[in-house]
Amino acid sequence: MPDVASAIVTELCALSDDALLDRLQRAAFSYFLQTCHPDTGLIADTTRDGAPASIAVVGFALACYPVAVERGWMTAADAMARAVTTMRFLWHSPQGEHGDATGYKGFFYHFLDRQTGRRVWQSELSPVDTTFLLAGILTASAYFTAEFPDAVEIRELADALYRRIDWRWMQNGDGTVWQGWKPDTGYLHYGWEGYSEALLMYVLGLASPTHPLSVHSYDIWTSTYQWEHLYGHDCLYAGPLFIHQFSHAWLDLESIQDRFMREKACDYFENTRRAIAIQRQYARRNPHEYEGYGDNCWGLSAGEGPGPKALRLNGRHRRFWGYVARGVPYGHDDGTLNPAAMLASLPFAPEMVLAALRHVCQRYPQVADERGLRNGFNPTISDDGSPCWVSTAHLGLDQGIVVLMIENHRSRLIWRLMRECPDIKLGLRRAGFEGGWL
Repeated sequence: MPDVASAIVTELCALSDDALLDRLQRAAFSYFLQTCHPDTGLIADTTRDGAPASIAVVGFALACYPVAVERGWMTAADAMARAVTTMRFLWHSPQGEHGDATGYKGFFYHFLDRQTGRRVWQSELSPVDTTFLLAGILTASAYFTAEFPDAVEIRELADALYRRIDWRWMQNGDGTVWQGWKPDTGYLHYGWEGYSEALLMYVLGLASPTHPLSVHSYDIWTSTYQWEHLYGHDCLYAGPLFIHQFSHAWLDLESIQDRFMREKACDYFENTRRAIAIQRQYARRNPHEYEGYGDNCWGLSAGEGPGPKALRLNGRHRRFWGYVARGVPYGHDDGTLNPAAMLASLPFAPEMVLAALRHVCQRYPQVADERGLRNGFNPTISDDGSPCWVSTAHLGLDQGIVVLMIENHRSRLIWRLMRECPDIKLGLRRAGFEGGWL
């Protein structure tokens, strides 16, 4: 296996930057073809055997189909057929407050059985994961504008699915949106506080044509933000990289500002650039002295790790976690890095990302294979004879964000589609965004 990985990486490193990105983008897209259930269109959360569907990953897949058409990896007819299969299934799947449904109040449970669409793992009705599903639905609707029957049905289903979501119900009053609901216990005991991937959720919730969030819910949420000074950078704090990327996959936030950012003379795009700089500075300083960290080896985000376990390595006690949201400079750090989070930073810092990508692939060839980038690697701990621990799985969220962010860097396709989407523009304006393209 190491020889195969080395051969793949040697081939990748010999490519030009554009060819390298094309190869990795297409490999990431293949995930959605390999893990899609043919009858439901639902996509597996990971490549692990028996993994259920993740509704957020389904949303990323729906947004990636237009990319595949533009890149010539799939015909428009095939892409539309896949999208309409998925959206038909979601529309007709059972909605109800019992625990064996697919969703309730227009929202969907976080994890679903790929064949039946029924809730699994006692997962929560998830507003943020439903948001990423809806974002993919709206991308497909914005891209497939012809009058072919499948394209017309995609647009009709997108409108119906959006209208069915009762965003105000998920507010459970006049405050912020709650993080979820379960049929046996009701609303989860916490709402959204602090800057997070929920930005897109508020934009789409505020724009709802039927049950919109109250406008002041966004102001309440942004009042919980933490503005900090870290390593010489003033920034809106969030530790894991994915928080600075996921909403940006659909929202072109460069040079537009809400009230919070106007007061700080910044915007969310620039804030993500600063977050990347903080990640690199943290890796350079390497306060916990993990192996490999440096200017070209960074990327702390949500993902799998070699734990949970504790080891004594080189005379030092080390604790390792499994799946957790890692972040800097506060929060979990056990030496595990996410190469997909690093690559998804491409639109914000392309030269830094390409240098880091080549360095990581050359030094740790196990992170890349024919399916794209693994979810995580940890050079501090060896595993099965390998010089570093590497996740055995590929995760759908990783593959989706890689496809979309590479495309936004190369052609701005998703940003262009969403800039023309009336719902996106309305939601941004209701959240108080002004300036720039808006």
